[in-house]
Amino acid sequence: MEELYALVIAGGRGTRFWPVSRRANPKQCISFAGRTALLKQTVERLLPLIPIDRILVGTGREMEASVRQVLPKLPPENLLVEPWGRNTAPCIGWGAVEVGRRCPDAVMAVFPSDHMIKDADELRTVVADAAKAAKATNSFVTLGITPTRPETGFGYLAIGPEVGTWGDTTFRTVSRFVEKPDPDTARAFVEGGEHLWNAGMFVFSVDGLRDAFRSYLPRSAEALERISQNPSSLEEEWGNLDATSVDYGIMERSRHILTVPCDLGWSDVGTWTAAAAEMPSVPGGRGIARAVVAKESRSCVVHAPNKVVVLIGMENVVVVDTPDALLVMDADRAQQVGDVVRTLEDGDLKEFT
Repeated sequence: MEELYALVIAGGRGTRFWPVSRRANPKQCISFAGRTALLKQTVERLLPLIPIDRILVGTGREMEASVRQVLPKLPPENLLVEPWGRNTAPCIGWGAVEVGRRCPDAVMAVFPSDHMIKDADELRTVVADAAKAAKATNSFVTLGITPTRPETGFGYLAIGPEVGTWGDTTFRTVSRFVEKPDPDTARAFVEGGEHLWNAGMFVFSVDGLRDAFRSYLPRSAEALERISQNPSSLEEEWGNLDATSVDYGIMERSRHILTVPCDLGWSDVGTWTAAAAEMPSVPGGRGIARAVVAKESRSCVVHAPNKVVVLIGMENVVVVDTPDALLVMDADRAQQVGDVVRTLEDGDLKEFT
């Protein structure tokens, strides 16, 4: 599809990946576990389907230099640098304005920049079919991930009846969104087989997104129209865009949402415990270090590339070492790292975030 474009959202800071992820060099720009940066992986797995001149990347000013370094072949005009962060809806709305300027009949696929997907061929197949479905129905299509565990840190999609097949893929309605359920509810969702993880990957027509903004975020729709008419007004209009996510602002309110269950080998690599699955085995657990010596220790996560790390009597502990900061925590507290970063920012330690 020559009208298929992609927007990769690369403005997040990955605070739960502190102290490696920082303002100027966030999680998506870091080479991790011997692999290329997650942002580069995201773009490269799209290239067989969508050429680089039709891939746009949205990011923030603090991380602009890191993004350009990771993606040297990205056309300069395809990097959308936000005046300041206002969540995903403004970024996606601005991306649609830029795509619509280049191709009024475009279909746009949106991807997070910091996720890992092992089955890139399947992803491209589903995205191509989702583009057909979005164009035919003027619906939003969200790629749902078949859950493998009762995860409480993700949003869930409750899936409804089948509505049709495009390409080789059958699509279903979304009856409702459920944000971060409690453990018992998450377990029931997984066992019931009628819920998917919401991975933040969407496909829609530019016209369909414009209509949704007009219906659910009219103030933003008016600002985006002014930006479309006068691109130089971006800085002035940016504060008029609703500071909300596309999930809360549009997806959870719309009745025109389709989904498809996907088995892509997906991981959001959202915390150090999730990242451990991508690290090699070391004594006492998994990790990356010059060497790890473990005595009566197990289920630990270590990231200290230049250090020898000794674990004695440790279980379920995370150790992350950088030149200016050290994180040591119970692995069950991995979701709380972002809270610690906010504490550092509120004190006199902002330079370390």
